[in-house]
Amino acid sequence: MRRWGKELSGRVRQALAAFFPGPRYEEPLFYLWARTVACPTTGKPVPLSPNWWLQKGSDPVAVRVLCRPDWPECRFEIVRGTAALRANPDQGTIRCGVAISPWTGDVIDGDYIKREAQAGRMGQQLYAVGVKTPRGMEFRPPTEADLAAVRAAEAELARRLPAWLAAGIVPDEEIPEGNKTAEPIRYGMTRWRDLFAPRQLLALGTVVETLRALAPEIQAALPPDQARAVRTYLALAVDKLADYNCQLTTWEVSRQIIKHVFQRHDFSMKWSHAEMALVVAGKGLDWAIDQIVDAYQEIARLAQPARGSLWPGEVAAPVQRLRVTRGNAAHLATLPAGSVHLVCIDPPYYDNVQYAELSDYFYVWLKRTVGDLYPDWFQAELADKDDEAVANPARFAGLGQKARELARRDYERKMAAIFRECHRVLRPDGVLTVMFTHKEVEAWDTLATALIDAGFHIEASWPVHTESEHSLHQAKKNAAASTILLACRKRRAGGEPVWWEDLKGTVRRVARERATEFAAQGIGGVDLYISTFGPVLSVISERWPVLTSEVDEQTGQPRPLRPEVALDLARQVVIGLRKEGLLLGRQVQFDPATDWYLMAWDSFKAEEFPADEARKLALVLGLELEADLVRKMRLIAKKQSTVVLQPPRARRRAGLVDPDAAFFGSWIDAAHTAMLVYEEDGARACEQFLKRTGLLHDGTFKACLQALINAIPRTRVKGAFARPEAETLERLRLAFFEDLVVPAEEAPPQFAQGVLLAAGEDDAAVAEGEGGEDGEEP
Repeated sequence: MRRWGKELSGRVRQALAAFFPGPRYEEPLFYLWARTVACPTTGKPVPLSPNWWLQKGSDPVAVRVLCRPDWPECRFEIVRGTAALRANPDQGTIRCGVAISPWTGDVIDGDYIKREAQAGRMGQQLYAVGVKTPRGMEFRPPTEADLAAVRAAEAELARRLPAWLAAGIVPDEEIPEGNKTAEPIRYGMTRWRDLFAPRQLLALGTVVETLRALAPEIQAALPPDQARAVRTYLALAVDKLADYNCQLTTWEVSRQIIKHVFQRHDFSMKWSHAEMALVVAGKGLDWAIDQIVDAYQEIARLAQPARGSLWPGEVAAPVQRLRVTRGNAAHLATLPAGSVHLVCIDPPYYDNVQYAELSDYFYVWLKRTVGDLYPDWFQAELADKDDEAVANPARFAGLGQKARELARRDYERKMAAIFRECHRVLRPDGVLTVMFTHKEVEAWDTLATALIDAGFHIEASWPVHTESEHSLHQAKKNAAASTILLACRKRRAGGEPVWWEDLKGTVRRVARERATEFAAQGIGGVDLYISTFGPVLSVISERWPVLTSEVDEQTGQPRPLRPEVALDLARQVVIGLRKEGLLLGRQVQFDPATDWYLMAWDSFKAEEFPADEARKLALVLGLELEADLVRKMRLIAKKQSTVVLQPPRARRRAGLVDPDAAFFGSWIDAAHTAMLVYEEDGARACEQFLKRTGLLHDGTFKACLQALINAIPRTRVKGAFARPEAETLERLRLAFFEDLVVPAEEAPPQFAQGVLLAAGEDDAAVAEGEGGEDGEEP
């Protein structure tokens, strides 16, 4: 494999040498580009980048954008140290799809940018080059040689492209409209080759062409199975290269690496992107090949025979090599009924990841590199999306509001078929272990329904803490930090139906006991809610069927319980528990709007989170999302499928956040008004406001502030609070309410930490594992 990898890489470097210039000791390792759009006033290209950082830390490096009226385009200067800080690199030229022209200072509307992109008039401009020097990695602005090489690559691609398209060298398939592909299409990238800049596409096309030319030599030199394996692994290296050499990659400032396309599970637009220099030995294609070889070696170690017995009473003997099969999990025809001790399944997480849509990115390249080796796998133009077990509303496009419900039913049906097959192959004493991570009750309801209907009882569950993101990210964007492991066994047949009204008390007690236990182990936020789901599902699945007082109009029989009803009760229990925690054990009655706001911060630790979760939290507290929280209270603003908590200044209005008011309809209005007065007019004006309204010595108002201090993340970055609300609350506390208790401030989480808590046992165990991404040397 390494021999043929070196041969492939050497030929590619030779073919591309003219398009990646650089002296021996200052070889470019990567290039940084900004997309451009014509300034509506001057017609000159505006480089679009959300920031101009190259390196942070003790030795900061940034780009300063230069422009003069007589220049045809912007130029760039690399600045370091204090000069980098003075350049204000956080101030980019585009944010939220809206740009600022450095030529005129005018705002460039997002719709104009989309129209230009869709018309094929969005370009790109090289603004920095990372080079390898005897002193280490350095940055420099592009030289004329760099720009000439870019122009030469563009001309070469234009020359080769017609023949490449005819021979199927580069992917020309249309990007289908889907759940995750909307953004590239919105910006004019309608075919898979459009995701690559000209030189990137030239490089990848050259790799594919070279690998095709090398294939007969590999097959002539090696036995058929080995030749097939070598070609397959080299094809995977091409996909690895494509993942890190695309217009959707970014430069990771803090770690000094290129971040690959799938930093998130989507095709999100990137305004600035990174490009590899493929001609540097040991980098680019060499690196991608090494990554595949390393992965192969690790898999080979796992497949080696081992001595030892898995089951008590059995004589130790070599364990047979692993057998890997590819097929539909709903049809395990090779496994006899009742033959398997353990099924361990990590199913698709409802609507979190649309795997087939994302797989198209790699599928179109693999079809060109190994399609002849696996013709049955690549018969279709793109990956199969109809048979995928995910909740994807895009599959039901055109059906309006029914699309989401149809997607839910499709997922439930497919998962039920899979779980029924798992039930068939398991021994009577076998165990099904399901890993699931999702924040929404709807996803848990659907998964639980499929499990229970297939005949399983959820015997125990463990929340495993797996969060490895910096806490600043958690403060800005909602994310679950735990994976829930569900241990399931075959449910004993013949149980009498149980009425939900008779089971409610047990569910409520179990939810409170487990939530208290989990909270004591440090599990909080949205994870505390989902950690109770397993124990609650254990109660209802053991006693199934559980019937409700509702009658099915068609059958005249009582309707069976939907698991989400029990999960909503668990959520209600956790709300009460968490509110007590925010008030340090006290029980204080606020109003529903204030309770909702406190629980939103406490649950999600973020200003933005799913709208459906906001709605369900509102229902538990007797509120309506649109009527009460959006229109009447203005506590949130809707943003597509999410909601955003509004700061005090955004809620300024008579009857809400009103500095001239004497009375307030909710405690959160009173707290927000006090925060607004302090932010805008200072401590003295705030003191006068508090005295005038009687809030300075009001016990309920102080309790509200205490709860807010505990609910809103107090993460600090370079000594300053990441959340402005936390900063204002701290100033209010120091000025007027020093007796309020300050919680321990959040520190960035550590890797390799995990906590397992058994839902059905009293013992707790600790597990450790490593997080993070591999293969990020670029």
